[in-house]
Amino acid sequence: MTDTVRPGLKAQVATATRTFFISGFGTALEFYDFIIYGLAAAIVFPSVFFPGFDHTVGTLVAFAAFGSGFVARPLGGIVIGHFGDRIGRKSMLILTLVIMGSSTFLIGCLPGYRSVGVAAPVMVVALRLIQGFAAGGEWGGASLYGIENAPEDRRGLWGSFTSAGIGIGSLFGTGVFALITLLPQEDLKAWAWRVPFWLGGLLVLIGVVARSRMPQEERRAEHAPRVPILDSIRRHPRQMLLAIGVAFGYNTLAYIGSIFTVTYAEELGYDYTESLLLQVAGSIAFTVAVPLMARLSDRVGRKPVVILGTLAYGAFFFAYFPMVNGHVLALATVAYVLVNVLMAAPQGCIPAFLGEQFPGGTRYSSISATYQTGAALGGGTAATAATALLLAFDGDPIGVGLYSGAAAVVLALCAWGLRETFKVPTAELGSATTADRSTKAVVDTMTG
Repeated sequence: MTDTVRPGLKAQVATATRTFFISGFGTALEFYDFIIYGLAAAIVFPSVFFPGFDHTVGTLVAFAAFGSGFVARPLGGIVIGHFGDRIGRKSMLILTLVIMGSSTFLIGCLPGYRSVGVAAPVMVVALRLIQGFAAGGEWGGASLYGIENAPEDRRGLWGSFTSAGIGIGSLFGTGVFALITLLPQEDLKAWAWRVPFWLGGLLVLIGVVARSRMPQEERRAEHAPRVPILDSIRRHPRQMLLAIGVAFGYNTLAYIGSIFTVTYAEELGYDYTESLLLQVAGSIAFTVAVPLMARLSDRVGRKPVVILGTLAYGAFFFAYFPMVNGHVLALATVAYVLVNVLMAAPQGCIPAFLGEQFPGGTRYSSISATYQTGAALGGGTAATAATALLLAFDGDPIGVGLYSGAAAVVLALCAWGLRETFKVPTAELGSATTADRSTKAVVDTMTG
């Protein structure tokens, strides 16, 4: 019996590892691109591309340019998701990485404001828009690759490979920036900030090679509606709206927790290296917690983990700021670790939770369009709005705490309105019987 079980177990582990590398590693590279821009916007770009402003105002403008990339994400989600449903996942996942990598590399090559004037920030925004378009189709396709290849009782875990990839990308991005901030400030602003962008562009090649080895799906146009997104809006309008609300709430919280906190730490007097090391600690905690939260959702359901984790996350921000304000590095590290562990609760479950709401023929379009619309509304404005609130309240973070709490309530309410689908077979997701199975799953969970 041992000899029989062991090969099966080895095969499952090998399949999970391959799936993680294709979906999680690709998203790690994608999020690395985004995190290095966000960190550069907080640390370097105010002086390189937006000189002449007060540092905080310059940071606000740099974050606005950062947010421009989110404008194109819903369009990318619709366009790339359409072809992902019509012709297959593989080609779209390769395309998104190529576009992301090229844009990232080119940002590292841009001249500064002092060299070409206003053309410099214009080119930054243009490349951010291209990045955003590609990212709009990346997350959904990578998540679905994990979900659709997972064992029935592990869709949450395998879907979380993309979420773990976010943590790995954040860890790598903040780690690289932590290293370059050890250089003299003159070197950092003159040339060193470009290195992470060049490195990101080159690393994308690894992801492209991995995805080119994916098996080609037998997914033809007749398996999907002519226009998948319109079909999904017509058949599943409630799920579409609630999924947007989930994505809005989560991305607002996530980008406050991952991008704004860097600026806030610097305003308190933490130096660049200290603030980035705090982010590294948080990224490690997030990466470890994500699969644990996702696996928990495979056992007890998506909704309990998402809702309780989100409410705890929103409430913790009111403790987070006092913990960081004391400028005690050990206490601040604990604050960063806890906020990232709580962030992992919704993020670990969201790929499977949203993907399970829609049938296979429209799933790529639906999950991409809804998540990226919410990301544009929430994540694209979060860092800018939080910085503006900090200015409006004369440096008091209470406004940011209230903003985070409101986003948490939106996420929790929208998650409550979606179906609980963790026990529905993959082949039946989005079908007419899903609602009946969802109700039964909730009852079974409550009665043990």
